[in-house]
Amino acid sequence: MKIGVVSDTHLSDRREIRLPQELLRGLSGVQLILHAGDWISPRVAEELERLAPVEGIAGNNDGPDIINRFGYKRIVEAEGVRIGLIHGDGYGKTTERRAFDAFEGQDVNAVVFGHSHVPYLERKEGILLFNPGSATDKRRQPLYSYGIMEVDEGDVTAVHHYYASRD
Repeated sequence: MKIGVVSDTHLSDRREIRLPQELLRGLSGVQLILHAGDWISPRVAEELERLAPVEGIAGNNDGPDIINRFGYKRIVEAEGVRIGLIHGDGYGKTTERRAFDAFEGQDVNAVVFGHSHVPYLERKEGILLFNPGSATDKRRQPLYSYGIMEVDEGDVTAVHHYYASRD
């Protein structure tokens, strides 16, 4: 199973919601899209749902419409693999540590998180930790990014995809 992973899109209704063409091409053919929060506009979910079913959580910048729809934390099952979703904001510890600790004792194979806008990939204690970075708000990163996860016979892997233009 091929899963697209996005976070921190930060697209508001103050302007036309446009996801980058490179992102849309990269998500073409995925069977599921995970969004790790800070959508800002619920219309981002509508755009992504044109490509595949969407599961996500709210981030620290999301309003009540997104919070009510997605909540702040969940576990998604994909072909027998359990993927924890959380934004990763908070105080103390690193974003990665907060995300990892949020699913302590909950039998997950992977944890997807966002918040930092920094792409991250590590396996810790057998759990894949994955932050796709930001597809639309790279901040101090050199490139925009998203991720693709592959679930195959109970194993989960992930890769980052990078691009330079937000168009």
